[in-house]
Order: sequence, then structure tokens, then C-alpha cells
Amino acid sequence: MDNWIRRFHPAPGARMRLLCFPHAGGTAGSYHALSASVEGAVEPLIVQYPGRLDRFTEPFAERLDDVVDAVLDELDADDRPLALFGHSMGALLAFATARRLAAAGRAPAVLFVSGREGPSLPVRTRLPESPSDDELLAELRLLSGTAAELLDSPEFLQLALPPLRADYRMLAAYSCPPGPPLGCPVVALTGDSDPRVSVDGVGAWERETDGPFTRHVLPGGHFYLDDHRAYVADVITSVCGSAVSAVQPFISFG
Repeated sequence: MDNWIRRFHPAPGARMRLLCFPHAGGTAGSYHALSASVEGAVEPLIVQYPGRLDRFTEPFAERLDDVVDAVLDELDADDRPLALFGHSMGALLAFATARRLAAAGRAPAVLFVSGREGPSLPVRTRLPESPSDDELLAELRLLSGTAAELLDSPEFLQLALPPLRADYRMLAAYSCPPGPPLGCPVVALTGDSDPRVSVDGVGAWERETDGPFTRHVLPGGHFYLDDHRAYVADVITSVCGSAVSAVQPFISFG
């Protein structure tokens, strides 16, 4: 796993793995601190999208399904249960991956979705398919996930805007196909002042599962996670601990 998936904190003794998808424009590094926070309770596997950092020379992904295909192809065989976590665009990718795994008879143990309204809802605000630099900058300022001084740096923007534009292009082309509900627990998390995500909209994730659904609303905006990492890590470890205890008797390691 040396291309699409990063293992910052290997934990082969953990009873569950956690596959994490970053937000639009994001890199695997955005989950480094969270990976450290849950290390041992689960083994974090972090997706690295092409076209950024050590994959800078590779073309950007064009469809969300292409990302799901590539990640599942690279995910090595392992008998341990798998949980999924995604923030913003990553939540859609985690959900699409959960559906694919369920259809293949390998349903995930838990789906964590963060900073994204349920996929059955229409997107309330969407940038153009090919947004201008000014439109992307306005979105970055609105979401407040990037230090203001970096947004004034031409060198930073030269690196940051192309992958962000490519990811928004993927999002603009995506529509959630109908499908059967998942059977696993779904845990939704959001900030209470996210300018792009409503608390009620996050509640719509309940429609996507026949299993348990819980919603956590924390103070903050779109990147609430930066200020509440310990809380989110506690949610992940607690829910995954309960889930692995529920499925462990049915897993064969031989």
C-alpha cells in the first residue's frame, strides 16, 4: 500500500482498520493528527489522492467512482473489520465505498461521515464545474480551513488551487445513484456554524442505513474537526470498539 493508501501509524494488532478519505483539495496529511489520536484502537489507513504532494506528477482523478475503484484495488486482503471515515467530499467517497463493499458482501463495520449533508438532498450551493481562481479563493475564505496568510501567497495558491479545482469538478459531475440502504451504523458529525452544511441536512444521512444512526453537532464551522479532534477520536474509538465486539464472533482468522 504505497500509492493510494498511507499508513502513518501502523497498528497490525488493532482489531479494526479505519479507511479515511480527505476533503476536496486535501491530502493524506490532513488526517495525520487524527491518525495518531486513534492509533492502537484502530489501524488508520489514509487515502492520498493523485495530483498532489508525492503524487504531484500524476493526473487528477476525474470521477469519484475512479477513486473508489483505485482504493479498493489497492486495499490489501485482511480479515479485520473495516470502518470508513470521510470529511466533506471524503464523506461522499466513504459512502460510495461503503455501498460498493456492501454489494460485494463485505459490508463495512461503521460509516463515519463528517461535514457533509446526506446524499439524498440536493446540493444547496455548488460552484461552477470549472471555477475561476477568484471563485475558489472565495470558497476557501468562506470555509476558513486555510490560514489567511497562505491565501495571500501566490506560491501556495499555485500548488493548492489546481487539485481543489479538479476535486470540485469531480463533485460537480457526481450525482448519487439510488441504492439499497446500508446495514451498518452511520455516525454523522458536523459543526454548528458550517456555511455549507446544515444540521438538519446532516440528519438526512439516517436515510442511508437500516442500522443505528447517531449525529454529533460540535461548535465550529466546516473544519470544526481541527478544534475537536480529541472528541472525534473518542467517538471513533468508542463506536469502533462496540462494532468490533459485535462482529468479532463471526470473523474467522484462519
